[in-house]
Amino acid sequence: MFISHLSLTTFRSYKSLELPLEQGISIFIGRNGEGKTNVIESILYLSFLSSHRVSTDAPLVQLGNTSAYIRAKTQLPDREVLVELEVNADKANRARINQNPVRSQKELFGIVQAIYFSPEDLDLVRGDPSERRKFIDQLLILRSPRMAGVISDYERALRQRNSLLKSRAGTDSLSSWDEQVAKYGGEIIAARLLALSNFEPIFQEIYKDISSEKPAFIKYKSSINDPSLDPNTNSEKILDRMKLTRAAEIERGLTLTGPHRDDLLLNLGDHLVKGYASHGESWSIALSLKLATYKLLENDGLKPILILDDVFSELDEERRIHLIKLAKSAVQTFITVAVENDLPKELSGARYTVKSGSVTKVGG
Repeated sequence: MFISHLSLTTFRSYKSLELPLEQGISIFIGRNGEGKTNVIESILYLSFLSSHRVSTDAPLVQLGNTSAYIRAKTQLPDREVLVELEVNADKANRARINQNPVRSQKELFGIVQAIYFSPEDLDLVRGDPSERRKFIDQLLILRSPRMAGVISDYERALRQRNSLLKSRAGTDSLSSWDEQVAKYGGEIIAARLLALSNFEPIFQEIYKDISSEKPAFIKYKSSINDPSLDPNTNSEKILDRMKLTRAAEIERGLTLTGPHRDDLLLNLGDHLVKGYASHGESWSIALSLKLATYKLLENDGLKPILILDDVFSELDEERRIHLIKLAKSAVQTFITVAVENDLPKELSGARYTVKSGSVTKVGG
């Protein structure tokens, strides 16, 4: 798949942007703060219906406006699809597909699929468990868009249950939300384990190719004992543990069992990567995670857009080589750099200069 036209209206720094795009590599050159990452952010928003930079939608809407608009003409293997999203600062967003309103913006999932790599991906290695949970859940959504609804339903049930716990509600009030959290939570854990079983061999092979000194592997750390590929088994275990931790949950006002408490443990040899790996090893792990994501989706028959946001200046020559190879092979690759010298000489493609909320094609 690829995007042939991107349109932004009152989105971030762009009052109005009409950007024809091509297959292959597109390179956006501009100093920090000029707006190149805003272009990338709009594409990622269509992929995951959330920003990778902020937790709420209000900052996406240009000051003085109540809504922002993202439109992308997307070329899929069998058809062309126009996706349109109205991002609202203080009410629910609205979406259209081929100019027809849809009941939920979630119907956009699966149309625009993108994998993003940036210097912030070191947080996957060094950051909190929430970063790694987000990583695996985005992988689930890319592979199976229906999982976006499961994750959303889980988060809604979890919020409601936490609210009741904080109010010290009784068992009767909690019962239905126990069931909801356990049902969706059990499915998420099973889906994560299945994805990880497909993902880890690819990750190990890629890391070995990048750095052969120590083997890398991933373990799933769960809040339930012996998590299973069977969702129902996981749900039963969540419910059983809720009964054991009920008093502690009411005391803390938090749900203490479920996929929101889980983690991916990244290991290098006999040690956890976090707190042990060198800066270079951490970069190799982060790079391997993203390369393996692309490879897994490719094995599934998908061709996601590849986004490389200001990352080449952070990588040494050896790690650059792996990224360059992938950038050349993808159907569509977007690359941002602050200065042209940051771009590897081996990469060529359509070039755009980004300055003060405008994008100009070089030679166009």
